[in-house]
Amino acid sequence: MNYKKNKSAYEFGSGFYTANIMEIFERLAWYGFFAVSSIYMTTPVSQGGVGFTETQRGAIQGIIPFFLYLLPVITGALGDKLGYKRLFIISFSIMAPCYFLLGQVKSFPLFFLVLSGIAIGAACFKPIVVGTIAHSTNDQNRGLGFGIFYTMVNIGGFLGPLIAGSMRAISWDAVFMMSAFWIAINFIPVLLFYRDPPSVRSTSTSLKMVISQAQSVLGNVRFALLVFVSIALFMAAGVEWLSYLQSLVLILIWLCINVAWHLLANENATSWWQQKVRISNAKFAIYLVILSLFWTVYNQLFYTLPLFIRDFADTRDLVNFIALFGQGAVEFFAYVDKVVIAQALKELAITLTTTGSVNIEALRLEWVHLKVNVPIEDLKTLVTHVALVSDSAGALQQVHIERFTEQLLTYRQINPEYLINLDFAAIVILQIIVSYLCQKFNPMHVLAAGLVVTASAFLLLISDKSMLSGLTVTTVILMIAVGEMFTSPKSQEYVAFIAPKAQAAVYMGYYFVSMALGFLFAGFLSGWSYKKFALEAGQPHWMWALYACIAIVACIAMLIFKAVNTPTERKSQVAQKDTKLPFNS
Repeated sequence: MNYKKNKSAYEFGSGFYTANIMEIFERLAWYGFFAVSSIYMTTPVSQGGVGFTETQRGAIQGIIPFFLYLLPVITGALGDKLGYKRLFIISFSIMAPCYFLLGQVKSFPLFFLVLSGIAIGAACFKPIVVGTIAHSTNDQNRGLGFGIFYTMVNIGGFLGPLIAGSMRAISWDAVFMMSAFWIAINFIPVLLFYRDPPSVRSTSTSLKMVISQAQSVLGNVRFALLVFVSIALFMAAGVEWLSYLQSLVLILIWLCINVAWHLLANENATSWWQQKVRISNAKFAIYLVILSLFWTVYNQLFYTLPLFIRDFADTRDLVNFIALFGQGAVEFFAYVDKVVIAQALKELAITLTTTGSVNIEALRLEWVHLKVNVPIEDLKTLVTHVALVSDSAGALQQVHIERFTEQLLTYRQINPEYLINLDFAAIVILQIIVSYLCQKFNPMHVLAAGLVVTASAFLLLISDKSMLSGLTVTTVILMIAVGEMFTSPKSQEYVAFIAPKAQAAVYMGYYFVSMALGFLFAGFLSGWSYKKFALEAGQPHWMWALYACIAIVACIAMLIFKAVNTPTERKSQVAQKDTKLPFNS
């Protein structure tokens, strides 16, 4: 009897393994693009990018992931209706061509449209791959099953940027073709090996039931209308249809209208528009808003930090360390195209001959796209030497081009995506240990600690107003990873704790609303702050101070939230003393 029980704890169906394989390839595709998205979108068209403004970049990175994390609420019900296998095929059929097209389109509207297609495909994929894991596990092996799944997510997240970095050494097109290739591979396991779990039909969820669940967890239609119109007005400011001041004024007007509407409405009305605004679980809604502040600052790791590393960090200390492992390692992690450098030198010589001078800071920020970051004083010296050896037609002799190229190679930098990838590496190696050490502490205290660590990481970025070293940047990334390891699992654990026992799974599903809001705020804030503080004012430390303040505010809000709700929590503990809540990390 015990043998059978132990055996069931380690046995999974073929669908479980097929789903994990598909998850790895989907994550390879997504993080292969996501890790370099900020750099690609702000790289000039002449150098293979799309040359978007910081505002356009922020709008894309805010709006697209926002809907990506909201749509699974609906697409999950669609999977129950159409069948998991069919929706997998639909998902891959959307994502594969869209990833390829993303590298071909250059205009903002088309790029936004194609990336929206990827978001729709990913939103179809997310709930059914998780659903497959849930249907393929039981009470004895569910924890192990989701632990394996979470590991696959991070393996894909770790390998994706590494492969994407090597691909962009070839061309930016290669990055997107590789993402499309990873998705296309998934047709093999889904067509040949995947079968819908037998229990899917017996647990199917209709769209009507989804809406009913949303009302029971978050609020009624009036509340949804209030929130989504406010978010739409905020988005309008993010894409520069309105100024942020105009957006704020309109949101306040909309809130006043809803207050008046609420006072005139009938509590027992049957029509939604005649009802009062109702928040089903105010405590849960407030918790999600506070948690969204953490995701707002955490996502700067992917949105803003890669740009900051490219533009304002000097990672030559890491390049020198990597050189200990041979020139091949240097060429992989800090590849520089000598042909492109030579062309840039020729263009500089022509500009100096024609105009007589150049803006040194503008030139530095232009050349960082070539993966060399030359300090201002060194760049002034190089420009002077180029001007001296150029002939009257602005041409450079080959010997001079080769000498200047070798000189610039000494300023080569590590690809930002490789450094950001340390976050995934740290999570894969340390998450289990961190979770074990934190398991005896109150979730809210661990959440607060995670926010403090994250704020400290941003404060470290402003400790030196000159170019930061690669070692400092590495320390910051690892600190942010530790903050995430503290916060993410415990934030989900707390949701399982405060949720009514019968609705634990439903509440866990709506936990991702905090991530959707976090992506939205993070994208718009990243675009605005990088433009205003880093590029226009030349003071990127103001930007990091802002993010540190947000993390500290979230920490204080979390502690106040705990203090206010402590009596309620104690009552809940008494009521559930002998009950173990279901939770999947």
